[in-house]
Amino acid sequence: MTKELQLRVQPHQASGKALGEVVAGELAIDERTITHIRVLRRSIDARQRTIYVNLTLRVYVNEEPAEDVFTRITYPDVSDAPEAVVVGEGPGGLFAALRLIELGVRPVVIERGKNVSERKRDLAAITREQKVDGESNYCFGEGGAGAYSDGKLYTRSKKRGNVEKILSVFCQHGASTDILADAHPHIGTDKLPKVIAAMRDTILQCGGEVHHQTKMTRLLLKGDEVTGVEAVHLPTNRQLVFNGPVILATGHSARDVYRYLAHAGVEVEAKGLAMGVRLEHPAHLIDQIQYHSREGRGKYLPAAEYSFVTQVDGRGVYSFCMCPGGFVIPAATGPGQIVVNGMSPSNRGTKWSNSGMVVEIREEDVEGNSPLRMMELQERIEHDCWLHGGKRQTAPAQRMEDFVKGRTSHDLPHSSYAPGLVNSPLHECLPQEVAGRLRKGFQVFGKNSKGFLTNEAVLIAVETRTSSPVRIVRNRENLQHIRLRGLFPCGEGAGYAGGIVSAGIDGERCAESCARYLGIEL
Repeated sequence: MTKELQLRVQPHQASGKALGEVVAGELAIDERTITHIRVLRRSIDARQRTIYVNLTLRVYVNEEPAEDVFTRITYPDVSDAPEAVVVGEGPGGLFAALRLIELGVRPVVIERGKNVSERKRDLAAITREQKVDGESNYCFGEGGAGAYSDGKLYTRSKKRGNVEKILSVFCQHGASTDILADAHPHIGTDKLPKVIAAMRDTILQCGGEVHHQTKMTRLLLKGDEVTGVEAVHLPTNRQLVFNGPVILATGHSARDVYRYLAHAGVEVEAKGLAMGVRLEHPAHLIDQIQYHSREGRGKYLPAAEYSFVTQVDGRGVYSFCMCPGGFVIPAATGPGQIVVNGMSPSNRGTKWSNSGMVVEIREEDVEGNSPLRMMELQERIEHDCWLHGGKRQTAPAQRMEDFVKGRTSHDLPHSSYAPGLVNSPLHECLPQEVAGRLRKGFQVFGKNSKGFLTNEAVLIAVETRTSSPVRIVRNRENLQHIRLRGLFPCGEGAGYAGGIVSAGIDGERCAESCARYLGIEL
């Protein structure tokens, strides 16, 4: 017998033997007859002083579960199937390639960066040598920008596609099945690389190809049809050609691709984005604020999350990509840039919690009509911060309350940002349309959440890569480029996604359109 049950329990009752006792009491049965409890949904309600965990459970009484926790996908051998080229091996490209295999198409994946394991040495060099490899960094390489991030899987894009399918694919490749139940699921930067490597192995085992350190140089065109790409193998400078329709999933930081497309007359347009800083607090302080307790999270609660949003002078100011128990990382993709981002290990167990705190910038806020003007704004601000940071990967920073009051900090707190911080007057260094709105936004957040506006927190500049600054224009119906047949702009870099799950969904949709283009009936 199975029963589904919704419970609202205190944190110490949400797992283990304590949960079994609560379930037995609710069902009025002997606890010994419960053979298994499966958590279908789990969320934390911290709105009041008493914290509750909301659970949806499937309870098995005197029987074992017969079904799998998730639906496994059978990937066929596509060694002799029609081919499609996938440019980029981030979430959009990986999910596009796996979906192509499901549909009987052989994916040929090219990725400018290194595999997910070899990337680690280049990431370490950013901190150790203050050196950024323009082809292998926190944004470029197998897994894309998400590979060494928090691995957050929460999305509002549920109308675009099957979120459960995306989560199931992750589970099939080694992610914890907790992501199927948690309201705000995440995998963790320590575990996500192995999951990504397993996804790549599936592509190879099914007869697909994956070429690392292989950079697209141009699209191959026959009239208004894309027939493949030219590429270069970076270690050897060997020129390569890959034939087939192209799924272009290059990520939001491939600025050379945007420049090439604009120069080649491929229709692109400027897209609004947001930029600001990484705001880092002591994790214990955020736990105290969010859980309304001096003890913080205690024994049974996870590191606390927060989400803030307000309007200042007609533009949104909000928290972005919140990383409880995480690190701030250097996310530049070339020399002369300072860019910061956040990540968390799976246990979210560091001493710090951080989030992007950003200001909305619309296309009309930036002068000119160039489709690349938002990207050029990013570049200018990143270069300015590099100068303020000492022309290294040390980042300009300021205590939070000092920033709001417009005064220079006397010193800076210890931070998770490994390359180091440089004490800087960010209230003067940042563009005033950003700094002014952030200051007012922080005052609002401080009023709404007592203790949040504090000099124990530090602002680290600059957070600019919240989303793509360019949209590669495509048809709404078949997801092909608006003019070029056989080109499927995909994911976050094309301007159609905002995070791992939405990029994965878009990758699957582009794969389906590509398969139809090849004459395959779905």
